Amino acid sequence: MAGKVKWVTDIEKSVLINNFEKRGWIQVAENEDWNFYWMSVQTIRNVFSVETGYRLSDDQIVNHFPNHYELTRKDLMVKNIKRYRRELEKEGSPLAEKDENGKYIYLDFVPVTFMLPADYNLFVEEFRKNPSSTWIMKPCDSKTSSFVSQSSKEAYVISLYINNPLLIGGKKFDLRLYVLVSTYRPLRCYMYKLGFCRFCTVKYTPSTSELDNMFVHLTNVAIQKHGDDYNHIHGGKWTVSNLRLYLESTRGKEVTNKLFDEIHWIIVQSLKAVAVSTVLGMLLV
Repeated sequence: MAGKVKWVTDIEKSVLINNFEKRGWIQVAENEDWNFYWMSVQTIRNVFSVETGYRLSDDQIVNHFPNHYELTRKDLMVKNIKRYRRELEKEGSPLAEKDENGKYIYLDFVPVTFMLPADYNLFVEEFRKNPSSTWIMKPCDSKTSSFVSQSSKEAYVISLYINNPLLIGGKKFDLRLYVLVSTYRPLRCYMYKLGFCRFCTVKYTPSTSELDNMFVHLTNVAIQKHGDDYNHIHGGKWTVSNLRLYLESTRGKEVTNKLFDEIHWIIVQSLKAVAVSTVLGMLLV
């Protein structure tokens, strides 16, 4: 892009606008020539709909791929990963190799998962193999979760609960990592160094008596901030660099490096799994 970047956004967030202005970029209206448009999800869908037939020029960039939901919706992500595995099996790829129990050796990074209500019978069949197992339900397109003790007509993904998670200080945590995908053809992605961990405020227990205690099981800040032990200063968060230092001191550098290599592997394979669906959406662009 020659000269100053011309930007547009329909999201009034200071973190965006301050960064654009700090770089000396020029704000323009959406009906003017622009180079970078930070769009809301709804705007992306409207702009790149079949009806508009809009195509980006070589000097234009947007912040979402039109079919980004193929990865960000839980049900579609699972569908794409399952399809990706099947395709690799048909190709005879060594990535799809299984052990003697029929478990993927390299692609076993998603718990046993079904879509409800579509896969209800398959779920029941699997559940009967181990009636004491715990499963967790999540609406396909939202961040909330619940354990299998309720019925709903809403579409859910239901996954076998990982009841032996890695704990720090006896508490569950998850990782919030940021990956920039600049192109799927060829796949090119970048990992942001400043990710962070989110911790539960109450120590973990697999006891069924605590399944309703969201402060034990769910790391979402929207939930944890209401807990009695929530720290409003640091928000129950660690930086990824601090996590790495902790793991190196407690588990060793070799184990820690292997863990992060496997995280990177999962990211790349997940992106490859949705590449076909995303590229189809890009044909409109």
